[in-house]
Amino acid sequence: MSTQPIYQLFDTREQKAILESRNSLLLFSAIEKLVIQSKAGFTLTPQLICELHRVVIQDIYTCAGQFRDVDVRITNTEHQPPPWQNIGIYIDEMCKYVNDNFGKSGLHLAAYLMWRQNWIHPFKGGNGRVSRGLSYLILNVRLGFLLPGLNTIPEQIVKNRIPYYNALKAADQAERAGTIDVSQMENLLSDMLAAQLLFVHEKACGN
Repeated sequence: MSTQPIYQLFDTREQKAILESRNSLLLFSAIEKLVIQSKAGFTLTPQLICELHRVVIQDIYTCAGQFRDVDVRITNTEHQPPPWQNIGIYIDEMCKYVNDNFGKSGLHLAAYLMWRQNWIHPFKGGNGRVSRGLSYLILNVRLGFLLPGLNTIPEQIVKNRIPYYNALKAADQAERAGTIDVSQMENLLSDMLAAQLLFVHEKACGN
């Protein structure tokens, strides 16, 4: 998480928790609408990413929907996010990768966005929530429908973040070596997708 201070709109942790829960529901509603709209075509844009950010931190921080205009550091990691002046370049590059490689598997694109969005760290706050929402969105868009199940991939990550952090670190190491390798994140998302669908199967069987 970023160590850069952010102007907050809440007074207590309880208020923040309530707002985050509400915004999580709004995010899934936004994802559902985007998946439906994607049947007529889909292009990942910086504007769409900013809109997801606006949804996840509205009424929590004043910077909703805006790229950061300061440099930040992330605790407990060797990765240093790029200078704020280069955010637009990296976001455009990320969108181009997805749009140019849209024929690749949904899991690959989801893993790539999960990592790269975190790597760029384009916002002052809410980067993790945006990356999870964006990753889940592209997976659903590539499938052509909204995945069923209550035990969703983003929820599984929140419940156990350690494998998620490890996968991010592995992708960071590959990037420092000059390659894009999100295979560890792909494997993690694959296992989580299986768990999400297993939950649906168990519910259908009455378990």
